[in-house]
Amino acid sequence: MDSLLFTGKLVRLEAKSAEADSAIMASWTRDSEYGRLRDSSPAGPRSSVRLREWLSEDLKDNVFPFALRALDDDRLLGTVDIEVNHWPHGEGWAGIDIGPRHEWGRGYGTDAMRVMLRYAFTELNLHRVTLNAFEYNPRAMRSYAKVGFVSEGRRRQMLQRDGRRWDVIHMGILRNDWQRIVSSESN
Repeated sequence: MDSLLFTGKLVRLEAKSAEADSAIMASWTRDSEYGRLRDSSPAGPRSSVRLREWLSEDLKDNVFPFALRALDDDRLLGTVDIEVNHWPHGEGWAGIDIGPRHEWGRGYGTDAMRVMLRYAFTELNLHRVTLNAFEYNPRAMRSYAKVGFVSEGRRRQMLQRDGRRWDVIHMGILRNDWQRIVSSESN
């Protein structure tokens, strides 16, 4: 039994806190690049009041959201979540964001996704996890590939950013692929 289900090498996943996290998360939304990397919706600043309301909303039984915190000093780094789309088929949809720009590229997202996959496959008993990556974010695609996601298709020219069209890449990982990776890492 894994007593550290929510802990990785660099990060820990915990419940989001509307009161403690909303102001920090609102500050991230002032960075338009953060907004564009996080979501296909138009980037824009969000108020801490609106984010507090969003964080306080009752969640559906099929959504599992987490705050992402650094192990070294407990600072809020971002969020990660999984939404189970089809319980009968064991399919989940993952999402992740790292808020502060100075924390990007430091391995936190890769570690968080490893922890989320452990949760998805061992606790939720999923068979596959899917996510979207944006063509203009190769750093995210490399991170996802490190933990075992593979490209499964693309929606060509789906996004419009700065006068250019970009593809959305669908990536996925199966439980047996994840188990093989975990097994090889422990040897």
